[in-house]
Amino acid sequence: MEDQVLKAIYLTGFMGAGKTTVGEKLAAEMNLPVLDTDQEIIKKLNKSIKDMFEQQGEQYFRLEETKMLKELPTENIIITTGGGIVIKEENRAWMKEHGHIVMLHADLNTIYDRVHSDQTRPLASKKSKDELYQLYKSRESFYNDCSLLIETDHKNIDEIVKEIKERLKESEIGNR
Repeated sequence: MEDQVLKAIYLTGFMGAGKTTVGEKLAAEMNLPVLDTDQEIIKKLNKSIKDMFEQQGEQYFRLEETKMLKELPTENIIITTGGGIVIKEENRAWMKEHGHIVMLHADLNTIYDRVHSDQTRPLASKKSKDELYQLYKSRESFYNDCSLLIETDHKNIDEIVKEIKERLKESEIGNR
């Protein structure tokens, strides 16, 4: 895969699934740059996501998220996404057309332990496990609309990255 153009790899999944961590490691191993949609929005608007949610609301943020997705490169790049980017069919269609959607799935107990006290996550902080579960269930069908689904429970970062690379290689061969 060295000298050929590789379609973008979009890492999706619920908040706390490990998208950022996996994305950074995958990018290092594949010698590709990695961009995070949330971080790019923060840079562009010079405002935290928490502030955007509080001041302009979730709908405003989702609009900026879609704009950012379409501004980012679509070749030779790994893009880690916010947990809610898949809600909009327009975003899923864009990612499918321009790359591979790799959905990282983690058990809800694992996710709850990672996110429930994280103040930078406006949709998770101070939520009960049941409320987080309801949010996940409301998005589950969108998450499953992906190119590859990777189970991350009971796997270390190296195992997850290795599985993504192997399955991407298989899907690339299958697409020729």
